[in-house]
Amino acid sequence: MGLLVLGWNASGENRPVGRHFVTRSEVIARHGMACTSQPLATQVAVEILKQGGSAVDAAIAANAVLGLVEPENCGVGGDLFAIVWDAAGQKLHGLNGSGRSPAGLSLAELRTREVAGKKLERIPERGPLSVSVPGCVDAWFELHRKFGRLPMKQLLAPAIRYAREGFGVSEVIADEWANASALVSDQPGFAAVYLSNHRPPAKGQLFRNPALADTLERIGEGGREAFYEGPIAQGLEAFLHGHGGFLTARDLAAHHAEWVEPISANYRGYDVWELPPNTQGLAALEMLNVLEGFDLAHAGFGSADHVHWFIEAKKLAFEDRAKYIADPAAQPQALPVRLLTSKPYAEQRRRLLSREKAAKVYEAGDPRLNQGDTVYLTTADDQGNMVSLIQSLYLGFGSGVTPETLGFALQNRGTLFSLQEGEANTYAPGKRPFHTIIPAFITKEGRPWISFGVMGGQMQPQGHVQIVLNLIDFGMGLQEAGDAPRIQHNGSSEPTGTRMSDGGQVYLETGFAPETERNLVKRGHKVGRTSASSFGGYQAIRVDLTNHVYFGASESRKDGQAAGY
Repeated sequence: MGLLVLGWNASGENRPVGRHFVTRSEVIARHGMACTSQPLATQVAVEILKQGGSAVDAAIAANAVLGLVEPENCGVGGDLFAIVWDAAGQKLHGLNGSGRSPAGLSLAELRTREVAGKKLERIPERGPLSVSVPGCVDAWFELHRKFGRLPMKQLLAPAIRYAREGFGVSEVIADEWANASALVSDQPGFAAVYLSNHRPPAKGQLFRNPALADTLERIGEGGREAFYEGPIAQGLEAFLHGHGGFLTARDLAAHHAEWVEPISANYRGYDVWELPPNTQGLAALEMLNVLEGFDLAHAGFGSADHVHWFIEAKKLAFEDRAKYIADPAAQPQALPVRLLTSKPYAEQRRRLLSREKAAKVYEAGDPRLNQGDTVYLTTADDQGNMVSLIQSLYLGFGSGVTPETLGFALQNRGTLFSLQEGEANTYAPGKRPFHTIIPAFITKEGRPWISFGVMGGQMQPQGHVQIVLNLIDFGMGLQEAGDAPRIQHNGSSEPTGTRMSDGGQVYLETGFAPETERNLVKRGHKVGRTSASSFGGYQAIRVDLTNHVYFGASESRKDGQAAGY
């Protein structure tokens, strides 16, 4: 069974945790809770709650701070998705704040472009061709219009203050900042904003961003129009066009976030909620539906059966992810979301899965045959409202393209389009790309239970499923569920056009027993190791409606903090 991990209780006595991994206590508070990946953002969110702000107000304020203190992962140059539990209406609301591709750039013209003397086979990961409309700011105002209490100017004030006064860069972020900078330091404007003497800031070094402070002040004073119209929009167009980009001020002015109905699957009596395409949320739901047919609790956490079944369910779901998930508004036929997340379809897919052998290849299913790099944060307020929010630039610092007078990098979501004609996610003008970032929520019998998310590209649906299994099948607490070692499978087919052919690669985080790894190899899996940052970042809030308290958990792999009052 491995070693028994010992901790310390309040009296100084040994406290057996009984897990193969180190964990800590959850944070418990009565009136409000905030969990983010950086303590300054968490503390700002709690202060906004204390000032009478709603959960949405706190989430916006925290997100603004994260865009400053964790700029490699998020910021006003990126997109945003959110799920909001409205306590008054006893209802979940979904917001899709993702932006679209340039309206003036066709697929044919894009395919004639050359990089390093070769015509494009896919959109480059960095540079101006990868930039789509940043949807974050509009999403802030749409959330605020529906659920905000305090003025936007008040919500942005802490981020503006930190941007002008400076803040000490935290440890994990400093490492990510350095790694990402090495890949984008040659992009227009990047070094002027994010490097000092050609170097990224070290842990503890003071960093200021006065240009971002100016941008946030304009947004606080002038609303969403200050970002999507006028000098900021014109400045973005001029900067991008000066460096070979195609996004225009007209593209920015035309952008609006969209309220959407969350989608769900019931897993052993709990309803797990995700957002519909163009996000990959349905992949998590399909995985859960497939896994519901296995007795995971009996198999036990970390067993070879647990890990094998999880990996094979992921492979199945990701084939459908590659084939079907795209901007539904740009598809000639409606996406079969309801069928893809149905129990009969899961049973059909489950029959393809061998309980003892890893598959090299799965084909995408046909549900019509059976009709039967990112930040995540979550907040909760004294009225019972809860927010599950995720916001990202995609890869570290996104495109790397950084208009220096505005103080933020632009996302590179456009690189997730396919350039192969006839696919669901094929590039088209004014189209939303396939999106990796997904917030999540769990309800029980129509009442809120947990708001949570796991950041990290294709790790996100894998992480969501593992959190659900840890909580429901393996009986872990909220913090334990995030601290437990994780599984990641890479190599599935992708919406960009690449296809799985060799079964992919399995990565196990430290904490799984050696016998589990050996058993997986016998079943045909290729097992390896990767960095801790590859396993994503988790935050969560659970509401206890009997005792009227919130439980908060924050990712131990990040610089984050859970706090309440």
